Amino acid sequence: MIKTFGEWHKQSALFVALPHENTDWKAYLDEISLSYRKFIKAVSKFQKVITIAPNFTDFKRICSDLQNVEFVKIDTNDTWIRDFGAIDIKENGEIVGLNFIFNAWGDKFQSSKDNAVNKTLFKKIGGNLKDMNLILEGGSIDFNGNGYMLTTKTCLLNKNRNNLTQDELDQRLREIFGLKKIFWLNHGFIQGDDTDSHIDTLARFIDENLIAFSVCEDKNDPHYDELNKMKDEILSFGFDSVELPIPKPIFYENMRLPATYANFVFINDALIVPTYNDKNDEIVLNRLQKALPNREIIGVDARVFIRQHGSLHCSCQNHFEI
Repeated sequence: MIKTFGEWHKQSALFVALPHENTDWKAYLDEISLSYRKFIKAVSKFQKVITIAPNFTDFKRICSDLQNVEFVKIDTNDTWIRDFGAIDIKENGEIVGLNFIFNAWGDKFQSSKDNAVNKTLFKKIGGNLKDMNLILEGGSIDFNGNGYMLTTKTCLLNKNRNNLTQDELDQRLREIFGLKKIFWLNHGFIQGDDTDSHIDTLARFIDENLIAFSVCEDKNDPHYDELNKMKDEILSFGFDSVELPIPKPIFYENMRLPATYANFVFINDALIVPTYNDKNDEIVLNRLQKALPNREIIGVDARVFIRQHGSLHCSCQNHFEI
C-alpha cells in the first residue's frame, strides 16, 4: 500500500540546503544568507530544520545560533533541494524517501553533487531511501494526499527529462505514488522560471479539495492569457479554489524574476508565504488565512531568493512522519 502526503501532513523536519561561496549566490552571499536566516528562523519556531552545506562555516554564518536547527556536512552545487531532495511516501506503514534522478532541469547546470545528496543525508540521519530510475523534481509535482496529483505537461513531458509519452509517464507515476489520477495542466508559466514551468510556481493543493493558484489581473502583462487559460483548466477539475494574484514585475539586472505566491511552504501548524513588498502581499496572506484558519500564515521576503529564479518552496524539502 503506497500513499502520498499532502504537504500539510505532520513533519519531522524541513531540509534546507544553504548558500555558499561555490554557488551562484556568491555575488551577493551576505544578502541571501540573511534571507535564508529569516526563513529558517520562521520555520524553526514550529519544527526542526536540518541544514546542509559543504562547511560548518556556512552553517555558522547563517543560523548556528538558532534553536531547533541542525547541520549536516554535505557538498552541493546549488540550494534548490526541493528538486533534488528525496520525495517521501508512506509504504507498508513506513516512511520511504524516493531518490529520483536529478539532471538540473534538463542538464541546464551542473548537478552531480546535488544528485548525490540524498544518499549521504539519509546515511547520516537514518531512514529508508529507495533509488528511482526516473528523472523527477519535487517542484514539478504536487499532491492532495488522497490520490490526486497536479503537474504541468511543459515540464514533465519535456524531452530534456525522460523522453516518455504522457500515457507512459502517467502510468509510471500512478504506480510509484499510488495515485488515482494525475491532473495535467496544458497552460501556465511564470516568466523567469527556468524549470520549464514547475507546478509549485503555478498551482498547489492546500487541502484535499482546495487548490490555490496564480492569476494575473493586468491585461498588458505577458502572463495574463496563459494564467487565465490555466485558471479555466483548474476550475474544470472540480476542486474548490483560491486565487493568488501575482505581484507587479520585479527585475534584477534587466531580467524579470519569477515572483509568485504559489511557492509557499507548509510546516507544522503554519504556512510560510513568499512576499515581495507588493500590494498583493496582504491580499494573498489574507486569502490564505481565510482558507486555512487553523494555521499561522507568515510572510517572508523572497526578493533575493528569486534572483536565482527560485523561491521559498524551491529552497527546502519536507520530511514527514507517520
